[in-house]
Amino acid sequence: MAAKKSLTIGILTGGGDVPGLNPCIKAVVYRGIEEGLNVVGIRRGWAGLLEFNPDDPESREKNIVELDRAKVRTIDRSGGTYLHTSRTNPGRVKYENVPEFLKEQAKEDELNDFTAHVLNNLEHLGIDVLIPIGGDDTLSYGERLHEEGFPAVAIPKTMDNDVHGTDYCIGFSTAVTRSVNFIHSLRTSTGSHERIAVIELFGRYCGETSLIAAYLASVDRAIISEVPFDPEKLARLIMEDKQANPSNYAMLTISEGARMVSGEILLSGEADAYGHRKLGGIGMQTGEVLKQLTGQNIIYQQLSYLMRSGAPDSLDLMVAVNYANMAIDLVLKKVSGRMVSLTQGIYTDVPMSTITAGQKRVDVRELYDAEQYRPKVRHVMGKPMFLY
Repeated sequence: MAAKKSLTIGILTGGGDVPGLNPCIKAVVYRGIEEGLNVVGIRRGWAGLLEFNPDDPESREKNIVELDRAKVRTIDRSGGTYLHTSRTNPGRVKYENVPEFLKEQAKEDELNDFTAHVLNNLEHLGIDVLIPIGGDDTLSYGERLHEEGFPAVAIPKTMDNDVHGTDYCIGFSTAVTRSVNFIHSLRTSTGSHERIAVIELFGRYCGETSLIAAYLASVDRAIISEVPFDPEKLARLIMEDKQANPSNYAMLTISEGARMVSGEILLSGEADAYGHRKLGGIGMQTGEVLKQLTGQNIIYQQLSYLMRSGAPDSLDLMVAVNYANMAIDLVLKKVSGRMVSLTQGIYTDVPMSTITAGQKRVDVRELYDAEQYRPKVRHVMGKPMFLY
């Protein structure tokens, strides 16, 4: 009687890196091997499956890595992702980004869909189930593969904490912790020079990082993506804060996706494979406007990648490891098309279709004072740990 083939899991990380990815990868590998599974790592997110050429032996080494305990033994001690990452979407590939060996199949004047190629590669690699770890963009393509009939189990990560269908995404706690620490460190210079500090934080459509960091660090004002702001009103409020402070300084946080009431979101560069252009610069623009309106000197600090750098905190370690074990549990039960999640503090899983069923935003009515531009948590009882 022929021996039963061991199930093979493929794992990848896509989008921005966050602390907690490596512990999650390690936990998938350790638990998978313990359960008799094979684990294959796909390098650079969906790019690894797009760029893998089954007819080129060197292509496998570049895009695929067999994972075992020895290879991942120490990766949980650092941030980033051992498998590397990209923002590739094999369903929407510009001609200039099409791998050379696929050029003949591509059209120059439109986005190319290489999903059939990805599915063929998964079959060639002998992968039975895919575990993508990512934000809504990365996981939306995982849902596409599930719709095409390929088994997938999703793990949510993003420092913005904005994946629809879960209260918590890997990376958020560490990003907030970093932000709070940097804000407190910046108080020394801001206070010494008696200035106004404008601190820009990541957050495209969801202002939770700005809101929660301001809430925990007792920042004077917080501008979030969900509420357009009036710079003249903000100037008046921040000057009141400065004058009321015995050390004669004031601080505000601002989401990179925020906009003034008379302006647009600041975007630059071409759209990526998911239709997003680069954000950033609203903090600098706001600082310049505040300088003109108040006559005060401004400190502008864009925390940017510092928020997502370095090792994860204990909460992100906990969630990353638990999400990994939940994903393996689903694989062993032969359940796919699900995303592991946290809902009201309880570990659970939801359909992958939930990811694209809506957009996660700050509950302005419950958590924010839109008139005063600051956090206002009206009720904590009954809310999840991170309030929304």
